[in-house]
Amino acid sequence: QLHLVESGGGLVQAGDSLTLSCAASGRTGTNYVMGWFRQTPGKDRDFVAAIGVRGDFTNYADSVKGRFTISRDSAKNTMYLKMSSLKPEDTAVYYCAAGITRAPTLPERYAYWGQGTQVTVAS
Repeated sequence: QLHLVESGGGLVQAGDSLTLSCAASGRTGTNYVMGWFRQTPGKDRDFVAAIGVRGDFTNYADSVKGRFTISRDSAKNTMYLKMSSLKPEDTAVYYCAAGITRAPTLPERYAYWGQGTQVTVAS
């Protein structure tokens, strides 16, 4: 089992920056692809970004490309999402996820999920 805990969410103004963290514990020795997803009430969970096992690839949703940066620190078992130039439409609950997958944009391909952290961007 892998346990994921997100942190770093909050209320910010449009144009601000915010960095989310996802700390992993438990079965951290397995090589997992990790990703960030977000969800607003009544909508599906949307892909935001993903990163390969050793950071060998990154993948971003078009809506965040150039503004968000995903990274991971294997020594700390932690993944990050640095969000810049935030917009009100980025408001959502952000979830981190881990899985063994070759389709990192699909939420159903991830086995482990955190509890989510709220990000609210005021206009």
